Amino acid sequence: MTSHFTLDGAVPLAHLGAIRAAGADAAAFLHGQLTNDFALLDTTRARLAGYCSAKGRLLASFTAWKTSADEVLLLCSADVLPATLKRLSMFVLRAKCKLTDATADLQRLGLAGPSATAWLGAAAPAAIWGRTERDGASVVRLPDVASAARYLWVAPAGTAAPALPALDLAAWRWGEVQSGVAAIEAPTVDQFVPQMLNYELIGGVDFKKGCYPGQEIVARSQYRGTIKRRTYLFFGAAPAAAGQEIFHSADPGQPAGMVVNAVTLPGAPGGSSVLAEMKLAALNDGTLHLGAADGPLLTQAPMPYEVTTEAAD
Repeated sequence: MTSHFTLDGAVPLAHLGAIRAAGADAAAFLHGQLTNDFALLDTTRARLAGYCSAKGRLLASFTAWKTSADEVLLLCSADVLPATLKRLSMFVLRAKCKLTDATADLQRLGLAGPSATAWLGAAAPAAIWGRTERDGASVVRLPDVASAARYLWVAPAGTAAPALPALDLAAWRWGEVQSGVAAIEAPTVDQFVPQMLNYELIGGVDFKKGCYPGQEIVARSQYRGTIKRRTYLFFGAAPAAAGQEIFHSADPGQPAGMVVNAVTLPGAPGGSSVLAEMKLAALNDGTLHLGAADGPLLTQAPMPYEVTTEAAD
């Protein structure tokens, strides 16, 4: 469907919190806890990564990057940060790594569109998930949406913000949904293995790295055969929210999927852009509905990347 928003300008990202991992073992510690490789990460790249339970279910998801050899910043949904920080801290043990809530210490802005790219100039990362610095701020390139470049700008509190037009937060959240990069929010904690959110398709899982919590389950999900659940984009005929169940018209007794992220679209009567995890079998026939089999209709929309349904050999 066509864009309901113009992605151009800058907006504070209060819905994202920040965890700082500092110390000589910071990267090594995270390497042993998260789904992606942090041992080989340098300061020019960011990582999409998940934090799983022992059962392989995602407790949090991060955009993370090194600011130096002994510091990693991790951005996640603010509503999962306290529990995630507490749980991660339990496993630091003797590692030279201190984990802290850095949300109040850092400004977090989303930059998008031609004005952002022009303002960044040479500091605009050329590649998706590339990371640069400008005047002490980290700049991370996120996947483009509707031909608009998107960036995270994270700087110490008190740093002068980019002189850019104000961007509506709903427009930024729409871009998050449309990117197809699902983020764990409080209502969806412990619901999905990474493949259900397409993480291995978009660089969020490294199958060659060592162990981490849930690694055996995640690996088994990858190599046991056909994957039966994936995440797709939808247009909803009414507002939707993370954690809301989705039902198929032919099977009203049990949910066929769950909303992962959603944003309400402007205008009457008001619909939503929805990123939802679904049973693949529910996509073939019948209709999909929010909340109940007779709830508001969901219409599937194109994904920005190919979603494969066959696991690796």
